[in-house]
Amino acid sequence: MDFNSSKTKECVARAFAGECQDGARYQFMAKSAVSEGFSFISDQLKILAKNEMAHASRLYSLMVKYIGNGKDNVPIEAGYPFEKSELKTSLKIASEIEDNEATSLYPAFAKIAKDEGFPEIAEALSLIAKVEETHRDKLKALANLYRANKLYKNPEKIMWTCSNCGHCETKKEAWQNCPLCGYGQGYVEVPQAKMQI
Repeated sequence: MDFNSSKTKECVARAFAGECQDGARYQFMAKSAVSEGFSFISDQLKILAKNEMAHASRLYSLMVKYIGNGKDNVPIEAGYPFEKSELKTSLKIASEIEDNEATSLYPAFAKIAKDEGFPEIAEALSLIAKVEETHRDKLKALANLYRANKLYKNPEKIMWTCSNCGHCETKKEAWQNCPLCGYGQGYVEVPQAKMQI
């Protein structure tokens, strides 16, 4: 099938736009996290933003490769949720968006690409879907811990590390201010074990 008359072309264009929007949303959320005193969450969101922009870059390069000579303006129709929300609700909403991308949107786009004879694009979309699953899980864990006020508390002793100076302590609860550099609790790295859902 000719790429320029395929549904795959529209799917890749929509996916590209969505990844750009996700990257921007995570940057905005990262700013919000800093203003609420959660540097660690901000850092996690910046990593997700970087991932989303890497996805957008891959999708863009596929569009350029398959369009062929010249340039093309691909009209797409898509929605974007504009809402003012606090960090605790925006983390949950973002996890739901990632879940939809991972379980519905990208698998459907990958199937279309495969059925239309574009295996390279199908593979890229499938791989992106797997990454979106990890994003969903991370965001869901952060949202749950944040809402339950358990981000910096644990039933058993675990290692807490200051992301500013590297000070470490094994305790049930992270310090309010780092005993070494004085940075607030929001700079404490949440151990990976707590991030598992």
